[in-house]
Amino acid sequence: TFQEKCLGLSIIVTNGKLITSLPSPMFSRNDFSIWSILRKCIGMELSKITMPVIFNEPLSFLQRLTEYMEHTYLIHKASSLSSTTERMQCVAAFAVSAVASQWERTGKPFNPLLGETYELIRDDLGFRLLSEQVSHHPPISAFYAEGLNNDFVFHGSIYPKLRFWGKSVEAEPKGTMTLELLEHNEAYTWTNPTCCVHNIIVGKLWIEQYGNVEITNHKTGEKCVLNFKPCGLFGKELHKVEGYIQDKSKKKLCALYGKWTECLYSVDPATFEAYKKNDKKNAEEKKSSKQVSNTEEPDEMPLPDSESVYVIPGSILLWKITPRPPNSAQMYNFTTFAMALNELDKEMESVIPKTDCRLRPDIRAMENGEIDLASEEKKRLEEKQRTARKNRSKSEEDWKTRWFHQGPNPHTGTQDWLYSGNYWDRNYFNLPDIY
Repeated sequence: TFQEKCLGLSIIVTNGKLITSLPSPMFSRNDFSIWSILRKCIGMELSKITMPVIFNEPLSFLQRLTEYMEHTYLIHKASSLSSTTERMQCVAAFAVSAVASQWERTGKPFNPLLGETYELIRDDLGFRLLSEQVSHHPPISAFYAEGLNNDFVFHGSIYPKLRFWGKSVEAEPKGTMTLELLEHNEAYTWTNPTCCVHNIIVGKLWIEQYGNVEITNHKTGEKCVLNFKPCGLFGKELHKVEGYIQDKSKKKLCALYGKWTECLYSVDPATFEAYKKNDKKNAEEKKSSKQVSNTEEPDEMPLPDSESVYVIPGSILLWKITPRPPNSAQMYNFTTFAMALNELDKEMESVIPKTDCRLRPDIRAMENGEIDLASEEKKRLEEKQRTARKNRSKSEEDWKTRWFHQGPNPHTGTQDWLYSGNYWDRNYFNLPDIY
């Protein structure tokens, strides 16, 4: 069945080499006050604020971006299907799964240095990826991934616009994701939802994602419009995602629903609307018997009514999250996929360019539990970057990106960062000395 096909590839087969734990557990952040740093920044953008290393996790934002690829099996799945609607279902499931690793990830990734790169080859998942920090102010990270069987290309650039609002930090990931299914000559584009970390000052940190994500199939005109719901007063909507796939004349072809932290299902639109209507009626009856009013933003993370999604009869499961490893809470809430992102062996060290963030000393020190060294190295690298920028402006020299160039996105026409090619030739010369 379609459902079995969708789930059949979801088990990650480790190739015997991947690590399942970090060298050192995370530090307690309880003795550090983030308020002393952030109280001056309400309503401001945070990309220029230097944060103490204790609030970080031992990954660069370039590595964090790579986590979009954890559920690549959904792209391979989409390629293998003949129906455009079924392909869109898998692409929508991939777009939702791409943000699932953010759940409970309250550590901040390290800001990449200008010219920093990251690569990942996963034979078991059938892809390779390259990313580069192409701009420092504003901070922009570009990436390009391709299927090892030449079945897809996935690329984009992200400018994570961070704002502080007193109790919460909001990250709006500006930038377009483009997925090309080469066998079908199809391109899909979308932008990611906004992510918000609550209780920055006091209480337990918790994360929600909200906003509309519109996925467009540029060949057929089909669209999938997904609504990532804000949590609402009593947490009823926490983590919920729902929406429709519609054809170019806006006729609803199927409904999608689930939670970005758990799963995504598809069902017939009429069945879905009947369920929603009934659900609303029940909620109103409950409400009138309680008569409660509250307009405050919830402080504590609201507990959802029930942990899982109610499965409407007749639904098809499109995607289910891979459970986190048992040691995840001591390891920055990393997924198994994230644990291996900074792994470096001798063989790899001899082929990757010197700009790869696996070679970045502050991240490596933090991963090894050496927090003071991490802090010193982070300051040194930031200072080195500032000096290099001053020297360039004195000599009126422009920074040249190495693996990406600016140009119009071939499908949307908007400004984008496009892969220039040749990275995998392994011919690295004149690379900047950034570490």
